[in-house]
Amino acid sequence: MRSKGESSAAARGGLRPAPRALSGRIDHLFRQIGPGRLIVSLSFIVLALVLARFSCSIPLADDAERALYDVRATVTAPKVGQDDRIVLVVYTEDTLAATGKRSPLDRALLSRALTRIDAMHPKAIGIDLLIDQEQPEDNQLVASLRSLRTPTALAFATNRSSPTFIQPWQEAFLRAFHARLAGSHVRPASVNIDTDPDGAARRWPARHLGLPALLALTMSPGHPEFRDYTGGIVFRQPKFADKTIYASFPIDLFTLDAATDMLAKAVKGRFVLVGVDLPDVDRFATPATTLTRADTSGLEVHANMLAQEFDGRRLAPIPPWVLWAAAVTLVLVGAITGASDVRRWWIWPVMTIEVALLIFVPFWVQTLGFDTRTLPMFGWGAGWAVACAAVAAAARSVGAEQRQFAQSALGKYLPRDIAAEILRDPKQLTLQGEKREIYAVFTDLEGFTKLSHLIEPETVALLVNRYLDMLSDVVLEHGGTIDKFVGDSVVAFWGAPIAKQDDADRAARAAIAMHLAGEAFRRLAPEGTPPFGKTRVGLHRGSAIVGNFGGEGRIQYTAFGDSMNTASRLEGANKQLDSGVLISAQAAERVTIGGLRAMGRVILRGRATPIEVVEPKPDFPEAARERLNRTYERFDAGETEALKEIVALAAEFPGDGALQNLVLRLEKVGPGGAFVLT
Repeated sequence: MRSKGESSAAARGGLRPAPRALSGRIDHLFRQIGPGRLIVSLSFIVLALVLARFSCSIPLADDAERALYDVRATVTAPKVGQDDRIVLVVYTEDTLAATGKRSPLDRALLSRALTRIDAMHPKAIGIDLLIDQEQPEDNQLVASLRSLRTPTALAFATNRSSPTFIQPWQEAFLRAFHARLAGSHVRPASVNIDTDPDGAARRWPARHLGLPALLALTMSPGHPEFRDYTGGIVFRQPKFADKTIYASFPIDLFTLDAATDMLAKAVKGRFVLVGVDLPDVDRFATPATTLTRADTSGLEVHANMLAQEFDGRRLAPIPPWVLWAAAVTLVLVGAITGASDVRRWWIWPVMTIEVALLIFVPFWVQTLGFDTRTLPMFGWGAGWAVACAAVAAAARSVGAEQRQFAQSALGKYLPRDIAAEILRDPKQLTLQGEKREIYAVFTDLEGFTKLSHLIEPETVALLVNRYLDMLSDVVLEHGGTIDKFVGDSVVAFWGAPIAKQDDADRAARAAIAMHLAGEAFRRLAPEGTPPFGKTRVGLHRGSAIVGNFGGEGRIQYTAFGDSMNTASRLEGANKQLDSGVLISAQAAERVTIGGLRAMGRVILRGRATPIEVVEPKPDFPEAARERLNRTYERFDAGETEALKEIVALAAEFPGDGALQNLVLRLEKVGPGGAFVLT
């Protein structure tokens, strides 16, 4: 009962502290996780966040990011036919074999070809060949270059921009050669191509100090938006496998009169790029190399940048805040997923969708025209997986401890196999009442209440705990469910939460074993303990409402119903019948273990309907038991003379108090009668 103060508090709004419930649950969760596990979990969450945001800059992870970008860029690359805006004029292996010169290239051939190309009226000429050392044909080449009427971009590089390929003396020669072209239509152009650590060309090169504009920008200066662009190069893919994107002609064709008309149609009005297409010179890996293993000539890389400039495909950078938001979101989603119950049917479809989105979104962003070189696709997946695994591991660890605790707790009231079965399928432990047929058992230790007033409280606690442990072990060993302890009494039942076919025999054996355990407990009582009586047990079969009762704050799995009350009264009837264990006929008719002897018909205290009872007596001679049971049936059917045989049988066992009591009751009630217990 609540105190007056408590009642008035409730009347004033005692539910107001409820909003603290959430913080209380969070606090409870943190206590469950523990500081050590929490620190480890948070460390992995931080690691997940770092991976999801910075994996493009983390060694090894950046290799994976570049490979994934290559796949994205190649799969989503525009599929185009042959580009009619750009033509490649190249030195090939056949050209080198014909001229007999490999390095430096034959400049006389270049001089003649440029003169022919200029006469074919292209829009612009770009020469991706560094004139970086003296050759006998230099004067002829200078003359040809100065005579060109087509805007021409000639390759230029510095030792600072390309220290591996351009020595200071080569740079000096380059500068002097370009100075000889002053006043002509030839302009210097940077042919620098920036590569990533794996040697692949994926981005427009940054403008180096001392370098002129890039070759593509020099050839087509009308695109200022690309002047400082350093984003990704858009490498297009051929629409047809048997046709290249750019028409390519060997440079020596342009020295043949017979090919002039055909080449003029291919060159007129187009941008011509002159360079090399050799298997071992000026080759670069591109995004497609990851899938095709084929590299690309530097000249074609410049052609792609020129085409990208024409198409205006300036890839937009992804803002850093978007990458941060994505990283935090993915880690959060991974953590929530990891915290989810894997036994839920929906978790696997949800995880499948999440993984699909992790794959789909980067490709989708690429198709929207964003530069996804900085998009950490691998990091997103790794961050999601690490967060998911870290939280799942913490949850499993807590869950394992909770499960172990739950199994231990359930194991105090349920048999181990039933407890394990319920933990595997908690639905079997119904969360509301349900009607079940059960075998209810009540016990009581005779005289212990009086004894508790004669000994020290510590000794009482010691004896009660030891006694209840002994009887609890018996219940659990026989597959029963412990309902409750009431003082020194044990209440148990069979048939719920999981029913077994042999519950009747289990309950009967347990009833006998509990009585015997009580006798053993009496014999093992500490020296100096006043004597106390035997353990009395009652067993009855009937319907009961079983389930979890008690409200949200305190739940107990228990049973209610007349069967429980009957078992309790049977236990009490032992005192008047001088027996140790009484089993109702309703329970006995399902028992197959034998050893049961008739104890007559009684009317339990507070009841009007008679009930037949039997007593399990394994140590009573089998022949005598069968004789008693047959004779009792005859007497109960109306054969009064049968009572003399029961009296004679009882005389053979003068120390059997329950048998002597049966004789007295039968003499009093007669055939078919029932003894009223008080």
